[in-house]
Amino acid sequence: MPTLKKLFKILAFAKDYTSSIGLNVFFNLLSVVFSIFSVTLIMPILELLFQKSYEDYDSIIALGNPEFSLSPKYLLSKFNFEAASYISQNEGGKMAVLGGICLAIISSIFLKNLCSYLALYHAATVRNGVIKTLRQRVYDKVVDLNLNYFTKEKKGDLLSRISNDINEIEWTVLSSIEMIFKDPIAVIAYFAVLLAISPKLTLFVLIVIPVTGAVIGIFGSKLRRSAKKSQTLMGNILSFYEETISGLKIIKGFSAQQFMQEKFTKTNELLTKTTTKLYHQKDLASPLSEFLGILVMAIVIWYGGSLIVKTKELNPSEFIGFIALFTQIIPHAKQIATAQINLNRGASAADRIDEILSTENHVKEQANVIDLKEFKTSIQIENLSFSYGSKKVLNNINLSINKGETIALVGASGGGKSTLTDLLVRYYDPQEGQILLDGKNIKEHKLSQLRELLGIVTQDTFLFHDTVLNNIKFNQTHLKESDIIQAAKIANAHEFIQGFSNGYQTIVGDRGTKLSGGQRQRISIARAVLKNPSILILDEATSALDTESEKLVQDAIENMMKNRTSIVIAHRLSTIKKADKIVVIEKGEIIEQGTHQQLIEKDGVYKKLSDLQSFS
Repeated sequence: MPTLKKLFKILAFAKDYTSSIGLNVFFNLLSVVFSIFSVTLIMPILELLFQKSYEDYDSIIALGNPEFSLSPKYLLSKFNFEAASYISQNEGGKMAVLGGICLAIISSIFLKNLCSYLALYHAATVRNGVIKTLRQRVYDKVVDLNLNYFTKEKKGDLLSRISNDINEIEWTVLSSIEMIFKDPIAVIAYFAVLLAISPKLTLFVLIVIPVTGAVIGIFGSKLRRSAKKSQTLMGNILSFYEETISGLKIIKGFSAQQFMQEKFTKTNELLTKTTTKLYHQKDLASPLSEFLGILVMAIVIWYGGSLIVKTKELNPSEFIGFIALFTQIIPHAKQIATAQINLNRGASAADRIDEILSTENHVKEQANVIDLKEFKTSIQIENLSFSYGSKKVLNNINLSINKGETIALVGASGGGKSTLTDLLVRYYDPQEGQILLDGKNIKEHKLSQLRELLGIVTQDTFLFHDTVLNNIKFNQTHLKESDIIQAAKIANAHEFIQGFSNGYQTIVGDRGTKLSGGQRQRISIARAVLKNPSILILDEATSALDTESEKLVQDAIENMMKNRTSIVIAHRLSTIKKADKIVVIEKGEIIEQGTHQQLIEKDGVYKKLSDLQSFS
């Protein structure tokens, strides 16, 4: 049942395509009707060909016009009466009737295939529409989730879910939509006609078929387990690729190529073994279902033959017509079995996709948010505590930041400085305490409006694989190129950008790999300048740069900080001597705060840090 619920969640995305679903069902129904009509025409052909003389036709006429009823036997008797009447009265009538039946069969087969195509045409609209919606929902969810989720999940596994698992759903679950809508309708319709021809033989068939269904069900559950294991291992493989590409310098620097290759080989071999087993099971599905179908057919022929030979409950033409109709059921039953197997394969992919879609975002907006247009007076951090799982990172932080002030956060790595700014941006929410903006808890404001006030420049600069221009004006599409150039000048980036062969239209490469560290950082600063934030967060913005680049970036930062409230995280104390307040954080607690001079005179932790850097 849980599996079905997850599959129905996926299929629920088809609600926007009800008209296409309706047309698919309609044309499938017509296709079944024309198929039944074409097959049942075999019976009158047999009756017609088995008559040996005109006396045989006279005996049929002598039986009289049959009384109307909704049954195949009435239709067969009516056809026999009309055909016998026409043949007995017209020379060459037998060939004319035979030609008419053949023409009717050709027409019905043509209409059946036309309706089948139209049904598939509308099924394609549903299938692609559901995949489009599913991709969009997954992407929207990934963008919306708080950062804590991504610290727990492997990036490669997430990419596997977004790509491989969605493709798996398309090729298993959604490819079965046509079977889901068409084949059960066909099976029910065919059985209704079979029941009218011979209730006894039909009842026998209904007893035999569920046995084969149970065998296929057991097989399908094994296939699902193998598919889920294969998908998990594929996620691990993608993680290996992603980590290897990102850490290639470290791998080569430590001569760890063979070590990484051996680790990859183990996972790759396990994936190959699991996938081979999956393919073997999948490849067995079709011949197994075909064999079971032929087995059932042989049993039905044996039992139906006994009804003709022993009890005379069926005549030969009815029996052959029954068999012809039953052979049409077998492909549909096989398709239903295949659909069941596909759904079991797709269920594991649906599980993994649903895990993303059902993940709760713990950073939420309140129902009634306060409109936030500007930052007016101060930021107050009161009794703030935060933990990553069981690890406490911040403990009872109290801090006041007035508008226009520059606040520097210093201390050893891992002390909680970056986490404090992350809480201000609401990447996470604290477990205890609160952050007030102009006297109101930041949770009471709309997230987009809160973040619009903030500009962020970090040590780990991220640039998109796009032009310099588009990286600077990111999400500021309404601004002119002159605004972008002005922001670049403030960030000391305009000069080197002009030196590129394509200027502002230069592609920076994946994560900005075509640029130097200082160039990437200054483009990142230009992006923040263009946003014109009221509150600026600088997280180790110059720590990874050489002396010359640091000087250029530091000048750009000072240009950007003018007339703004700034929160600066720095290890190099020389860059924050002019700060209005320096806050020393150690092991998640504020242990000192004051101006540079005040902290030097206090002769505490800050003085020791300053002396160490001066000595070095």
